[in-house]
Amino acid sequence: MYGIGLAALGMLSTLTTGLTIDGYGPIADNAGGIVEMTDAGDQARERTDALDAAGNTTAAVGKGFAIGSACLVALALFGAFVTRSQMTAVNILRPLEFAGLTVGAMLPYYFSAMTMEAVGDAASQMIEEIKRQFEENPGIRSGHTQPDYEKCIEISTKASLSYMVAPGALVLASPLVMGFLLGPRAVCGMLAGAIVSGVQVAISSSNSGGAWDNAKKYIEAGKLVINGQVHGKKTDIHMAAVIGDTVGDPLKDTSGPSINILIKLMAITSLVFGGAFIKYGGIALPYIKQMESQ
Repeated sequence: MYGIGLAALGMLSTLTTGLTIDGYGPIADNAGGIVEMTDAGDQARERTDALDAAGNTTAAVGKGFAIGSACLVALALFGAFVTRSQMTAVNILRPLEFAGLTVGAMLPYYFSAMTMEAVGDAASQMIEEIKRQFEENPGIRSGHTQPDYEKCIEISTKASLSYMVAPGALVLASPLVMGFLLGPRAVCGMLAGAIVSGVQVAISSSNSGGAWDNAKKYIEAGKLVINGQVHGKKTDIHMAAVIGDTVGDPLKDTSGPSINILIKLMAITSLVFGGAFIKYGGIALPYIKQMESQ
């Protein structure tokens, strides 16, 4: 566990490089949006698209480092919780540990679904606001009137706060409910399942989201040729790629990075309440044993 802690510290020491890599992608993406809004020309847009595609790839590498360090940190905290719970080993073949393992493996998927749904709801609100502004103020299209940017910023800010309450409650409440109902042994299984499952979900989300985004840019650049025919913008394949990108963006930018918080915060919460789980945990165990005897 000491070696794991040192490995986590070593990966976190490259934090400045990881933040730089993560910052590159959004800068290139925003530059592309500015080029498109200012009608700077196709050549400028092609260059920003190439930079954005490179940004998606490098961002996936940076997120991979973040996921790896989060896994090691969570594993070190998991070891600390096992020690504090006065256990020498975790046997996943026992019923309580295996039940916790199953629940923990499901949590990253449920958490990802909640965060992606939050992004979709916030995007719908943003679209409704943009439609309203265009309908009430036709001068926005001709460039004679400035849109109300503050209203859109307000929607995204409020959504980022309010829609994250439920996923945050899931992360904090899961170890508490499991610990007080079934005791620290079940929490050990849940942490193990969440760490293993969470790492896989996070890596998959980052890589697949970047691949979807780059696939759309590949088609828009006119590089997709099937049977000698170029499939570019405004084709059925391009529309399918756009739909895929609406899934890929929240996957790589929201759900994937948030899994790091899920596994670390669950481990920290379990460690903090480890003593309480030993003293007051396992409320449901007598009732389970009574049901088994009957």
